[in-house]
This record gives sequence, structure tokens and C-alpha cells, in this order.
Amino acid sequence: MIDLDGVIRHWRQSDAHIEIAYGLPEGAIRDAAFSPELLLPAITGLVSDQAWRALIARRLATVYEITDADRLVETWSLQAGEIDQEVIALLRRCSPDIRIVLVTNATSRLPQDLANLEIGELFFSIVNSSEIKIAKPARGIFEAALLRLNVSPDEAIFVDDSTLNVDAASSLGIRSHRYINVSSMADFLERSGALLEAQL
Repeated sequence: MIDLDGVIRHWRQSDAHIEIAYGLPEGAIRDAAFSPELLLPAITGLVSDQAWRALIARRLATVYEITDADRLVETWSLQAGEIDQEVIALLRRCSPDIRIVLVTNATSRLPQDLANLEIGELFFSIVNSSEIKIAKPARGIFEAALLRLNVSPDEAIFVDDSTLNVDAASSLGIRSHRYINVSSMADFLERSGALLEAQL
């Protein structure tokens, strides 16, 4: 069981290149987009990805009195993040007996993103919070992943960059690792017996 953002996919450190172009202070877009009142409904399926982005534009237009907020959000939305090819290579080293399940807090755009990033084939199953309407760190999302795998908690392992999510999974008896870098993740997978061969 593995997280997407912060482990497999990484984003720019900031959106300053867009914010400067539209006359916004640095951090304005993410402050709006990832505010709990806008983000939580999007990652629990209460609103679509498209509706979430429209709400972001509305908030930016209201707070900063800009008239081209829709275009701004459209530009921001073109970003797809960057795949960490070292993590992908590590996942490809897993034993054929290992079934990899993506467990991610994501909007309804996730299928499109995975197709564009060309990594969907890596996963035995995908547990998207907006589809099951339960977001990490709630235990229900981990239970859904275990059900997809048809395994008990002590038969599963989990990798995530969030301490909160790792602690939640651990509390269910799932061996869990907080992602810091590829090397530490490789050590964890090797200790867990997930890798086909020892790390060179």
C-alpha cells in the first residue's frame, strides 16, 4: 500500500511563477486550494475536481479582486507534477507476488492524472479517497485497501510521507514506513521481504 503525492509524485516547491504573473502574493493559490473547507469536500467526493477548481477561482477572485481568476486556476491546473523515477524503479523491483495498491487522498481527476503520468499499470488496485468518500488518516480507507488485497493488517505494508497517515495505519497493525527518501524506502521494503532481490 503506497501513497501518491510526496512519494511517487512530487510538485514544485511553490507556485510563485504563476502568482507573480497574476499579481498575487506567494502562497495565495495553495492557501485557497488546500484550505480544509475547499479541499476536504473534493477529496471525499462531495464535489468534483472541476467544482473544486471553480471554488478556488471564486475565492481568489473575491479575496484578491482579480478578474481573471478562472484563467489563473486553469494555468495552475495544467501542472501534473513529476514522477520520481527512482521510486518507480524500486516498485518494479518488488516480487511478482507483491500486489501494489495506491492509497491516496485525491480528487476525481486521479484517473486522468494516472493516465497522463503513465503509471496506472503499476497498481493492482487504486483506492481513491474521493471515490470511497473516506480520506486518510481515517481507518476506513486502510480497511478498504486491505479488502482489495484480501489480507489482514499484519500481512500488509504501507508507505506514506505523512506521519499522521503512517501512525493511523500502524494503529491498525499495518507495518508502516514514513517516506523520507528512496534509500530508506528500499531498506523498509527489503526488511519486509517485498523486493525480488537485495539492494545493490
